[in-house]
Amino acid sequence: MNLIIANPSPYARKARVALIEKNIACDIVIDNPWLPGTKVADANPLGKVPALVLDDGSVVHDSKVIVEYLETLGVSPAVVPTDPHLRVEHKQIEAIADGVCDAVVLIALERARPEPKRSSDWVERQHRKIVAGVAELSRLLGHAESYTEFGFGLAEIATICALDYIDFRYPEYDWRAAAPSLLAMHARLSARVSFSQTKPQPQVLPKL
Repeated sequence: MNLIIANPSPYARKARVALIEKNIACDIVIDNPWLPGTKVADANPLGKVPALVLDDGSVVHDSKVIVEYLETLGVSPAVVPTDPHLRVEHKQIEAIADGVCDAVVLIALERARPEPKRSSDWVERQHRKIVAGVAELSRLLGHAESYTEFGFGLAEIATICALDYIDFRYPEYDWRAAAPSLLAMHARLSARVSFSQTKPQPQVLPKL
């Protein structure tokens, strides 16, 4: 299998973390979907990372679908609960974390525009989403070590990826001060090999 990623992508990172946690062998192909000649456009009609190219040549794309696919392989440990209630909780938390990442991406892209064309109102709108999303992630975790009785899983993976992406692309927002309840979980999980080996790395953003 090959996983096509962009180095900074928190969405690709979710898939990478799941692969490492499950010890599934997979070649990583680094791409930049913003540049001409991107490889991922041949695998995903939307031209977005991540895309998982299977050994038979078929493709699974979008991090949410890739993680679901990995769960169908029956490789332990599971990262998504089979219990319907817990599964929905994890998917809901993933949606919040991904929404935070979406807003960070939009701010980064807005800032890549020439300064006279930038919209401070647009950036503020995305900032409010980030603040609200982090607050909700904090509220849902409370003082627990994990979001649900399932323990470490998709909810925690998505949250760590979102928090690290804030640090990477939008460091002026101090989520640590805003959501101290997330600090212990972040520190503990960041030490796992699956996270330490997949930290976001810089890539060129487009000039808009």
